[in-house]
Amino acid sequence: MFITFQLVHEWILTPISHTRLVKNFTRQDFSAQFTASVGGVFWLLLTPIANITIYAFVFSYIFKVRAVEDFGETSFVLFLMIGYLPWFAFAESIGKSTSLLLDKAALITKVKFPVQVLPLSGTLVPYLTHTIGIVLLLIYLAINGYANVMWVILPAILFLQFIFTMGLVALLCSLSVFLRDLQQLVALLISVWFFLTPIIYPINMIQSDVVRSYFLWNPMHSFINLYREIILLGEISVINLQISIVFAATSYLIGGWLFMKIRPAFGDVL
Repeated sequence: MFITFQLVHEWILTPISHTRLVKNFTRQDFSAQFTASVGGVFWLLLTPIANITIYAFVFSYIFKVRAVEDFGETSFVLFLMIGYLPWFAFAESIGKSTSLLLDKAALITKVKFPVQVLPLSGTLVPYLTHTIGIVLLLIYLAINGYANVMWVILPAILFLQFIFTMGLVALLCSLSVFLRDLQQLVALLISVWFFLTPIIYPINMIQSDVVRSYFLWNPMHSFINLYREIILLGEISVINLQISIVFAATSYLIGGWLFMKIRPAFGDVL
């Protein structure tokens, strides 16, 4: 029990104990995205914009989804963007998690350093990148009269989503050291998870109340719904908030504990 507490305590204190190292890894990984790239930051904006445009065309003009009733008759494109941008940060973090330690194998095996900073920096980079898009969207919505006092809660929701993601990243990157096929499996699961989360469709399109209740077991549904409620309605669902807090804390603590527990074996396997 004491060893478990010690591992979790060390995991939680990582951002404070190794602040400089976290900053260096984050800066290095962030800059690496633009190395030898002509478009630079342009590509970071192009991918979500292109995907949103495609989905908006398909659902707005082919399937004729004009407005979302439960969110004040909001246009489908805005509804889609509010859900898609936070998802994109989550999906990119999870997608890169399986190669996080493998890409740093040479460093891990030759240099002794607190390897637990890697899941943190590996999650920070996608979130820092896509927060830019979220802020630009919020500016646009504020100009168009959507701003309300509840927006002050948005950083807290984003933080909960961040630590939820970080726990999964720690779990997946540690397991991928021993299970190399995990990379292909995670890529598939992200695609499935995307379509099981009401991002490109409103939840009221599902007629069955029983089926809709199953979505409460999907934490990303609660996160996405919280963003939409706060931004568009100035409201917050208590059940979605409770689910988000529970899943965030559970993911962060269990993922971090497992990472710290099997950390000594990384050097031998890599």
